[in-house]
Amino acid sequence: MKVLKFGGTSVGSAARIKEVAKLVTERGKNIIVLSAMSGTTNTLVEISDYLHKRNVDGAKEIVNQLENKYRNVIDELFASDEYREAARKEIKAIFNYIRSLSTDKFSYFEEREILAQGELISTNLLNLYLHEQSVDSVLLSALEFMRTDNNGEPDSSYIRSRLHAQLEKHSDAAIYLTQGYICRNAFGEVDNLQRGGSDYTASLIGAAIGAEEIEIWTDIDGMHNNDPRYVEGTSPVSELHFDEAAELAYFGAKILHPTCVLPAKLNNIPVRLLNTMQPDAKGTLIYNCPSSHTIKAVAAKDNITAIKIKSGRMLLAYGFLRKVFEIFESYQTSIDMITTSEVGVSVTIDNTRNLHLILDDLKKFGTVTVDHDMAIICVVGDLEWHNTGFETKTLKAMDTIPVRMISYGGSNYNISMLVRQSDKINALNALQKALFND
Repeated sequence: MKVLKFGGTSVGSAARIKEVAKLVTERGKNIIVLSAMSGTTNTLVEISDYLHKRNVDGAKEIVNQLENKYRNVIDELFASDEYREAARKEIKAIFNYIRSLSTDKFSYFEEREILAQGELISTNLLNLYLHEQSVDSVLLSALEFMRTDNNGEPDSSYIRSRLHAQLEKHSDAAIYLTQGYICRNAFGEVDNLQRGGSDYTASLIGAAIGAEEIEIWTDIDGMHNNDPRYVEGTSPVSELHFDEAAELAYFGAKILHPTCVLPAKLNNIPVRLLNTMQPDAKGTLIYNCPSSHTIKAVAAKDNITAIKIKSGRMLLAYGFLRKVFEIFESYQTSIDMITTSEVGVSVTIDNTRNLHLILDDLKKFGTVTVDHDMAIICVVGDLEWHNTGFETKTLKAMDTIPVRMISYGGSNYNISMLVRQSDKINALNALQKALFND
């Protein structure tokens, strides 16, 4: 059995839902994970924002607009009055529930409930449409088996036991449908796996059932060797090692959520990235593939802030780095890149929520300088240090672009360079030419 995950654009309209239904029916008995229809989660966030501001009337206006959108989808999706009416009834109940949460006593508990409704809508619509097509699909509620523990991490044993019980209960089903993104937390409250969490859901389900493969269906034909938004002539990468995919996902390749990789990697389950608009395209296969002795791809991560701490006291000072890192830990701010010398250390962060507090504490240890509006350029491939020449080729491509930091050797799969965000597009194109087009 495989796990097939479809993102928001893949189910973004009635026509797309019909195409997904055709695709999953042809592929046999599998577990299908759906995101909310494209734009829905953003609208639910907007509704929640109105409610946090105690503007209940404004929130309900947006609710009405979203419900009207789904009425139009239902009219286009279903051919029979019977299923059209059944869909209207299901969706009406969901929007009435959202309205019941739209009060001036709104809290983050109600917000998580509202954010969960997008996936509940999309799975209900696809399930009813499959039934109209005489397909014996079964809808499994993710809220019945997907749970996080006290640390906010997936409770793997709970997920495995509850999911297997659900599958055994409906063993005769032709197709299983469930929601991505949503879960319950350790207190039994409705919660979520954060943005991009549908990929994570698919990977966790794949690990729980020992899936043959996890397929991530989006609107692009695999992970490209560079960002096609800024670089012409990019092409899909046919194969990636799990660690290569993780580096690319973390450093800007939006097609795959970074958290998706680990459960699949640990359970040695291949992940295939495919395109619902071109279902016959080969896509990208991610697995524990052997060394390729090649550079695979380039990605970029925006909105980076670089912080440099310079101190004469650092020279031979035992515990200096520990004190610096503890400051970032105390403000729950992760570090992307780090470089050190005898008299200083430079780090990058992408979360500046507590930047002023971090800087105040760092100034106790030395002179602090900050560079805003930076970008990390990540070159990924088989970069084990015995493979000579790759780092030289990479840096030569950047010979006209100022580089603020370079990180090499922390991973066998990654060279990272920090540049001004205004230089990002030039850097991506220069690397494309030097690494893939020569």
